[in-house]
Formats: sequence, structure tokens, C-alpha cells
Amino acid sequence: MKKHIPNLFTSLNLLCGCLAILFVVSGDLVIASLLVIIGMFFDFFDGLAARLLHVQSEIGKQLDSLADMVSFGVVPGLVMFQLLNKAIAPQALETGFENVKIIKGLASGMSFIPFIGMLIIVASAFRLAKFNIDIRQTNSFIGLPTPANTLLIISLPLIFQFQYTAFIESVIFNQWFLIGVTIISSFLLNAELPLFALKFKTWDLAANKIRYVFIAICILATLLLKFIAIPFIILLYILMSLIWKE
Repeated sequence: MKKHIPNLFTSLNLLCGCLAILFVVSGDLVIASLLVIIGMFFDFFDGLAARLLHVQSEIGKQLDSLADMVSFGVVPGLVMFQLLNKAIAPQALETGFENVKIIKGLASGMSFIPFIGMLIIVASAFRLAKFNIDIRQTNSFIGLPTPANTLLIISLPLIFQFQYTAFIESVIFNQWFLIGVTIISSFLLNAELPLFALKFKTWDLAANKIRYVFIAICILATLLLKFIAIPFIILLYILMSLIWKE
């Protein structure tokens, strides 16, 4: 029975991703983002449960990748699509995605710019496929993990919703900013970039110094900056991985 516990957590992550897609399609990016964050907790606990219960399995590994593709691949790509759609057509998210009429819009000259956001979906698929066959990523990562990239993308609607200023709106709904984020994040997902993993084999302070320091900074930054802290945390994660070698 215990061998199914990790798969239950993975399935809950998948369910959160599927629900998030429904909310993204309806134009509610905030609820979708919150669902993805819940999915991240389930994604963390499925691996933790598998290690603690010693029930790692091949089917669990494959199920985890499939769930991650939905929650941390499809969802951020669609969120970026909607953000770009809003950037070039401010009324799009106000009326709801169902009223945008994509096929009809394409026939009448609708911009292809929002579809650039779907590069994130393709890049995430490559990232997850490479992770499954790359023996170098057992205890660390090569390239930005999909949950971290997703956290970066979904932070944008959360910042806009809960920490609104006119300046923030002008940045987040600037199409060139969003295109830049899309291209850079897609590159980072598959870059030959060694990054530490937040996996604790032991609780020893010396062996996990970088993790404890990073977590402490994350907590402090979140308390001070709230959702605005997320992009800085992702940047810090990359910089600490490059500078602080384990």
C-alpha cells in the first residue's frame, strides 16, 4: 500500500495542473497560479515520500514527468500566452478567453505574438525529457528546473494582482518584456547550467550550507517583498549555483 503514496501526491499535482489550465483558459490567472503553487507542494512531497518510504519506482518517475509537463510546462506556457494577449489586446482578459475566438481571430489577422509564449511548453518538454535520461542530474540539476521556471512565470500575474502600481503594469504588460522573459526562460531550461537541488539527504548543516542559506534568504525576501521577491529569488538561485560550488 505504501508504494502508492508517492503516486498519490504526483496525481494530486497533475490534478492541480489540469484545474489550473481551466482557469488560465477562462482568464483567471491568479487562481491558476495559486493552483500551480499547491501542485508544487505535492510535487515536493511525492519525491520526499518515495525516498523516506524507499519505494522509488520507474512508473513513479514517468508519472512524475507527465504531471510536471502539465503543471510546469503547459500551464506556464498558457499563462504567458494570456499575458502576451493582454499586452497587445487589453480587452482580451477582461472579456474572458472564450470570447477571444482564436481561430476566427487568426483568419481576420489576429497577432501571432501571444503564441510565442508557447515556446515555454516546448522548452519544458525538452527539459523534462533530458532530465529522465541524464545521469548527471541525480543529485543536482543541469538547466533551470521546470518548477522554478514556472514560479517565475506565474509570479507576474500575482505581482500585478496583489502589488499593483502603474509602473508594474507597464512592465508586466510590455510585450517586449514578456517576449524577453519567454526566450530567456526557454534557454535557461535547457542550458548547460549546473544548479544545486533542494534535496536534503541529511539535515547536516555543513553538507547543506548552501541550501540553508538559500532558504533563509528566500524566507526573508518573501516577507519583505512578497511576490516581487520571486524573480529575484530565481536569479539568486542561479547566481548562488554558479558561485558557490558544493
